[in-house]
Amino acid sequence: MQHTILWVFFWSGASLILYVYFVFPLFLAFLARWVPRRSPSDQRFLPQVTLLISAFNERTVIEGKVKNSLSLEYPSDRLEILVISDCSDDGTDDVVRGYSSQGVQLVRQMERLGKSAGLNLGVSKGTGEIIVFSDANAIYRPDAIRQLVKHFTDPKVGYVVGNARYVESASAAPAVASEGLYWRLETWLKRKESEFGSVVGGDGAIYAIRRELFSPLEPTDINDLLNPLQIIVLGYQGVYEPYAICYEEAGGSFEREFGRKVRIISRSLNAIRRASKVLLPWTQPRHWFCLLSHKVLRWLIPVFLIMTLLTSLLLWPFLLYRFFAILQLGFYALASAGWLLGEKRGSSRFLYLPYYFCLVNVASLFGLVKFFRGTLSPTWETVRHGGQPEQKTVASKTRKDS
Repeated sequence: MQHTILWVFFWSGASLILYVYFVFPLFLAFLARWVPRRSPSDQRFLPQVTLLISAFNERTVIEGKVKNSLSLEYPSDRLEILVISDCSDDGTDDVVRGYSSQGVQLVRQMERLGKSAGLNLGVSKGTGEIIVFSDANAIYRPDAIRQLVKHFTDPKVGYVVGNARYVESASAAPAVASEGLYWRLETWLKRKESEFGSVVGGDGAIYAIRRELFSPLEPTDINDLLNPLQIIVLGYQGVYEPYAICYEEAGGSFEREFGRKVRIISRSLNAIRRASKVLLPWTQPRHWFCLLSHKVLRWLIPVFLIMTLLTSLLLWPFLLYRFFAILQLGFYALASAGWLLGEKRGSSRFLYLPYYFCLVNVASLFGLVKFFRGTLSPTWETVRHGGQPEQKTVASKTRKDS
């Protein structure tokens, strides 16, 4: 009886891990091809747009972002540019003020209240019928906003997510390469989700919503997941647009990536709590399937990994489970070697990819704990070193591959 329970736990954990990383992507690709949901678009549609740029101590990148925003191929009389400064104290605000004569508006929070409070303020100040959210280091292609807003000709579309691509320098650390590989998988999943039903979540670097669908955020909210979930609950759909492209710098180190992912996962779980109706299958069945498979189960992967390892060790006397235990221990040994090597250049992918996989899942575990303990922080720090993304080398797919 005891062995039977252990077998059930082992195969349940192993099956869920295989489902999240292999079965779900393949099944989603099948569904996207054979039962797609079509959404009309029109590039002649040019609504009033407010571009909200979130910034906290972004002096090294903000001028490049402002210049990039002013050069976008969108009618200037239909594009409003607002920079939301979360009480920056490094000269960011002075740089933005230097472009006030060209229509760039600075909206400053006089005390540091966090990104969510800044977005609430920015949306209240903006006048566009479409709100585009962006980060200070996200450099847009000239036609990015046109590509985003063309989908709003469909009254069923509530939000549109662009294609944020990571960039890296020739001396990039292994963490950047790992994150780039991870992000290519995420981008592929977003595309397939959009083709099948609705893309899950937004992207703080580049996504747009209908102004009337914005709900005020609490200080600990993650806007690029909560807002889309709230919009889904209202019966709208989300679209991923691969040609609305921007470039931004990757985190730069495993340590920075770890902290960022803990914060994202804890806040994302909180977003689902805040918009809990999305967990009801009948709210929007296609979106529910993708949310559960792509996000919720993935955040629980560390629990499944622990369960699988412990049960295989407890079943060590059985040859099959001894084999699985050795495989898992070998994988974690490679990850440990990657951790010991740290950020050394030239580290083998056989080491830093297992390390990155484990780091992401440990971050998920910490995020789960942080969520259940209720220790969420309203403020944020950037994870990059600074510098201009357009001076780097693109680390993701080329446009024709999109």
